[in-house]
Amino acid sequence: MLSRILLLCLSLSVNSAASSLSCRWITAGKFRQHNKEYLKLLNTMANNSTNSTEDDEVKNTFPDHLYSQASKASAEDKLAFTVQVLNEMSVLFEEDHSSASWEEKTVENFVNVVTQQADELRSCIGSHGHKKKNKKLHMYFQRLSSHVLKRMGHSAEAWELIRGEVKAHLERLYLLVTSATRTNQDPSH
Repeated sequence: MLSRILLLCLSLSVNSAASSLSCRWITAGKFRQHNKEYLKLLNTMANNSTNSTEDDEVKNTFPDHLYSQASKASAEDKLAFTVQVLNEMSVLFEEDHSSASWEEKTVENFVNVVTQQADELRSCIGSHGHKKKNKKLHMYFQRLSSHVLKRMGHSAEAWELIRGEVKAHLERLYLLVTSATRTNQDPSH
């Protein structure tokens, strides 16, 4: 009897590892709902902000090559990449944003939605969720902090550049996660 229970537990863990993206968070539409919510909050911030032109330093640093690599990775690695980006965004928005004309509650809600999305996606990938950080991605967000926010004195203009960059990330992450779930559901991939 004990060996049957052990065998059942082992087979369940193998099956869950093989189909780790049978994730209720994604299949129940929560991922899509949160994606819409944080994009709506970012758009609200834009409406309460001064328009600015995109700084060349920001425009030329978007990590397209990292997204390209992530798009070729396994479904679990795509989610791990997504979780890291969301976490890095949360850290970025913890910096001094008092010069931005955003309502504090809107920023808090944005960080909460991003953090919840990251936590739920991390639970979908199990042991892959504790994977080593992508150093290049981490350095990219550090550069946004030091080269944009700190150099520009955490100004409203600096935060508008960051808001635009974050929006681009969130749009790319949506495509990455939906491709991960399609790949996982489509036996031809």
